[in-house]
Amino acid sequence: MSSFHLQIVTPDGEFFDGPAERVKVRTINGDVAILAGHIPYVTALGTGEASVTVDGEVRKAAASGGMLSVTPEVVRVVATTFEWAEDIDLDRAKRAKEKAEERIKKARDAKELELAKVKLSRALVRINVGK
Repeated sequence: MSSFHLQIVTPDGEFFDGPAERVKVRTINGDVAILAGHIPYVTALGTGEASVTVDGEVRKAAASGGMLSVTPEVVRVVATTFEWAEDIDLDRAKRAKEKAEERIKKARDAKELELAKVKLSRALVRINVGK
């Protein structure tokens, strides 16, 4: 399978920079997979499972927020958060889930409720990917 140059970065730093055969991410409109030769493309990222295929091996991650940019030279994932499955602290993710559920119950307005739902979504993705 053909490869392309993939860069994955977050505010915390670079997570990946090298050849990849496929990257799959959740956008605000659903999942998208990028292969070599993809047309130029830009979209906002949602919260969900991501995966990167290198040398036929798939590596999973939890990702949220940011953007995906595809050019002929490079595919860039600029994510608000990006965490490889093996780096996810499941106990911490479960505590975050419980805290978010409590915040949902105690939300005083629409803004608090929406923020708690975003935190719950991110915790659920981390738990699912980390298993």
